[in-house]
Amino acid sequence: MILKEKKFDFISETERLVIRPLKYDDYENWLNEFENRYPSQNRHDKGKIDMSVCTLEWFHNLVDKHQELALSDTAHVFGVFRKEVGTHLGMVDFSTLARDNFQWGRIGYTIHNQHWNKGYGKEAVKEALNIAFTHMKFHRIEAHINIDNIPSMKLAESVGMEFECIRKGFIYEYDEWTDHLVYYKNSK
Repeated sequence: MILKEKKFDFISETERLVIRPLKYDDYENWLNEFENRYPSQNRHDKGKIDMSVCTLEWFHNLVDKHQELALSDTAHVFGVFRKEVGTHLGMVDFSTLARDNFQWGRIGYTIHNQHWNKGYGKEAVKEALNIAFTHMKFHRIEAHINIDNIPSMKLAESVGMEFECIRKGFIYEYDEWTDHLVYYKNSK
């Protein structure tokens, strides 16, 4: 369990969004947005997900796990919320790949498909990169993207990430070792 005196509670705001770790009282909002997802729009979109195991207790354990990961600098998971009404739009996360002389991390991002094509992904990832460089002190952030995930490539490029290479047989998914594109951005 997380010690009450130590907590990862960073909050950042953009024009339309609030980016922050999940809290216990986000449960209903978080669950509602997962339950309102559209069917899968492409092979990289999970679409509707069976949320029956996601009880309040399960969610509290998830929030606690996110806190543990952040406090150990293993990963930092942020919820993306619409500022006006607080709707949970998706998630942005960072995994620490190496510190010391590297200050190197990986970014992941997802917006619920019922909120696509409104610019939320770009706004969230742009601000998340700012958080990573300014507050988390990363020097290099990479996005690892499936070679056929055009929307994710366009999003990475739209926030100033540059294509670096293809990593062959990089991750085991879809029952095989798949290639991924590596996009990166360095702190200025």
